[in-house]
Amino acid sequence: MKSDLRIAITASINAGKAIMKIYDADQIKVDFKEDKSPLTEADLASNSCIMSFLKDTPYPVISEENKLLDYDLRKSWSDYWIVDPLDGTKEFIKRNGEFTVNVALCSKGQPVLGVIYVPVERTLYYGDALSGEAFKTVLDKNHSIDKELFSESDRIKTANISKELIRVVASRSHMNQDTVNFIEGINKDYKDVEIVSAGSSLKFCLVAEGKADVYPRFAPTMEWDTAAGHAICKAVGIKVISRESNKELEYNKSNLLNPHFLVSN
Repeated sequence: MKSDLRIAITASINAGKAIMKIYDADQIKVDFKEDKSPLTEADLASNSCIMSFLKDTPYPVISEENKLLDYDLRKSWSDYWIVDPLDGTKEFIKRNGEFTVNVALCSKGQPVLGVIYVPVERTLYYGDALSGEAFKTVLDKNHSIDKELFSESDRIKTANISKELIRVVASRSHMNQDTVNFIEGINKDYKDVEIVSAGSSLKFCLVAEGKADVYPRFAPTMEWDTAAGHAICKAVGIKVISRESNKELEYNKSNLLNPHFLVSN
């Protein structure tokens, strides 16, 4: 697993560097897909970079920017990568820095390895759900790792929950009525409720590293939005529970749209 994780880390960092070359340009050209979601040159450059690293692994790839294969072909897959080359394209366009590269390895419907790279901050989150280890490593200004990976000093863990304060992660773009109702519902159980905002898959990272306690997501997401963050959360003992089935989110479904879910320790 460590060798697969290292490949995912290398792919994510190099994709982040490719993204930053475009991010630092004077203008960002934006196109739109059929579903009206934005698409930039950075999405495609990142995807091309990641695929160049994953193509020599024994696992097929599900990526937001690849042509999606029919479920009749995918349903026999046991192990596979799930990739979001640029999670938070809207944040990228706004230049607020809250976008990520997400790479996950899944097995039999569950994420087992996850990497999330934050190119602007040069921050790397990575986790192995099977060994129960997750880490946060900050790279140097050249996006190079100047220390050993998997260092105990970089290991992350969840926070202890108190009855005094609960910190709820709420999306900048998706604070809908269901989320408001959820927050109002837990108000009675805690002395204080704090709202923590973040973009893209950073919301998973906040819970995994103990900077937040719960992340309700009651708006649409796709499997590539969640797989890497799910793996990292799983590595520190946090579950990502479907509101439909009351079980952990599953991957490589016939429809890659996720149900609403709750991330909580």
